[in-house]
Amino acid sequence: MQLRSLARACRSVCLLPFAFYLGASAQLPPAVTDSQKAGDTPTSPAESLKKITLPPGFRAQIFAAEPQVMQPIAMEFDDRGRLWVVENFSYPALKKNNGVTNPAPDRILIFTDRDGTGRNVERKVFLDAGRNVTSALPGFGGVWVLSLPDLLFIPDANGDDVPDGPPVVALTGWNINAGHNFVNGLAWGPDGWLWGRHGITQKSKVGRPGVPESEVVTLDCSIWRYHPVTKKFDVVCRGTTNPWGLDWDESGQAFFSNNVIGHFWHVIPGAFYKRMFGTHDNPHLYELMDSASDHLHWAGAKWSEARGGAAHDALGGGHSHCGLMIYQGDNFPTEWRGRAFMGNIHGNRVLYDVPSRNGSGYTAKHGGDFLMANDPWFRSTVQITGADGGVFIADWSDLGECHDNDGSYRSSGRIYKVTHGAPKPVKDLNLAKLRDTELVKLLGHANEWQRRHAQRLLQERAVAGKLDKNSVASLHKLHEAEKDGPRQLRLLWALHVTGGTDEPFLTSQLGHTSEHARWWAIRLLTEDKKVSPALLAKFVTMAREDKSAFVRLGLASALQCLPVNDRWELATALLAHAEDAADKNLPLLTWYGIEPAVAADQTKAALLLAKCQQPSVRQFITRRLTTK
Repeated sequence: MQLRSLARACRSVCLLPFAFYLGASAQLPPAVTDSQKAGDTPTSPAESLKKITLPPGFRAQIFAAEPQVMQPIAMEFDDRGRLWVVENFSYPALKKNNGVTNPAPDRILIFTDRDGTGRNVERKVFLDAGRNVTSALPGFGGVWVLSLPDLLFIPDANGDDVPDGPPVVALTGWNINAGHNFVNGLAWGPDGWLWGRHGITQKSKVGRPGVPESEVVTLDCSIWRYHPVTKKFDVVCRGTTNPWGLDWDESGQAFFSNNVIGHFWHVIPGAFYKRMFGTHDNPHLYELMDSASDHLHWAGAKWSEARGGAAHDALGGGHSHCGLMIYQGDNFPTEWRGRAFMGNIHGNRVLYDVPSRNGSGYTAKHGGDFLMANDPWFRSTVQITGADGGVFIADWSDLGECHDNDGSYRSSGRIYKVTHGAPKPVKDLNLAKLRDTELVKLLGHANEWQRRHAQRLLQERAVAGKLDKNSVASLHKLHEAEKDGPRQLRLLWALHVTGGTDEPFLTSQLGHTSEHARWWAIRLLTEDKKVSPALLAKFVTMAREDKSAFVRLGLASALQCLPVNDRWELATALLAHAEDAADKNLPLLTWYGIEPAVAADQTKAALLLAKCQQPSVRQFITRRLTTK
């Protein structure tokens, strides 16, 4: 019933130009009721725009506002540069909200900027009867939609915005009772997988429909991924509180934003991070990994009291963060490239940190404020870069925050576009119409928007058997000739997702001069969790001899991809590095990989204990040996 009704809802499509929306009255979908206190109404979009302050040279404009968009919880671009926006009216799900118990259906909208100026925008409703919709992402001939408890795929192979058939349930089991910690945030990773996020308050038991219980994955606060072709599902890392932002830097390292116990985290495969409350399922982790920032954006008092005040304002606004964008566009000045932007909910602003390599991982320094709304209604949920390098910022627009204690103002919402000066308009865009050679060329574009869309289109064509037979050979030649590290990595990812990598080629990359290339070779070689004896021997040699702690971090992650009995030699080589004893990541990640082996074989564990040069891991081994 749910799938049939959703299919009918997707076919309800309308197209509405809105050149004069600022004076329009809000057009609410059925059953929407504002539950803010009487007299509490948001500042008008025009007045809100006037209040915004930005660094010199930057300017903001309204791309969309109520009634054309309300409650924007997620947004993403398609290959035509159109902005897909999820309006979520069902939050807080299954919970009374000042007497409102029957929220309106969620919607998915498509906004098209006809001339690239932001002044001639059209709006289309793709789905008008959604339930518990938290994310929508175009790709692979359709749209992927998180509609709790399911991850759905709505097919639309011809791209006419009319579904080709009923939605297909790709995964099911997402918990609908998780409040503001529900699953969210679909995004395409450089590895060709579909990534997402999950919060702490409720566990989900996720798997493909009909799979046996043994194949169902239990998770709560975590970063996860799903492969659109192989249908594999796994959890990349676990912990924190409520991840609500995810992006990748130019080297393909993933980072996520979080609330309350640290706002900026490096995604380390296999990591178990500190939690706001509760425990991880494995009681023998002993210590948990920390965030990648050296500061908080609030004064560090009791989190439930940290919603305002001068101390929080000076540090960045408060403990609640939403969205993460690592800017890699071609519109902002060079010094802004690589900075990590986040919406700070209590601070009514978008701020930024400056990440850099440190030890085996990263450290983010506090940068400062970017967009100050100067408006208590401003609640930024998403920040993303567009095709012209401008940044689109979604504003939930409500006096409430994550706990929604004062009710929801349902009929407001804005999307701002921020640029440095006036970028060259991008119009009549459709990357899907480009030839393979043109897409390959875009992999070297200065704007990450073009690079990511081009790579995914090449992946789709390879999967469908439509990729030109010379394209992979061309990618290999370009990869071999490329001297710029980040551009060469993009060619490596494109080769991987188009079937152009095998074990001999990736093994050759283990000797690359770039630590990032070596890290990625390890990651891709262990993706299927099948490591040959020869490759394992190579890993062991690298663990002994590689000078990069970052590469050793990749090898420590690889431990969890090996059969338990095959982990000893690699772990021994990693733990022989006394210089890693004080590293914030390596001892813990290596322990997580070797712990089940220690539990399984006390004799080999005793031998490892004698060789281990990292005191904390020696303590962990001893503790595990004395625990049933």
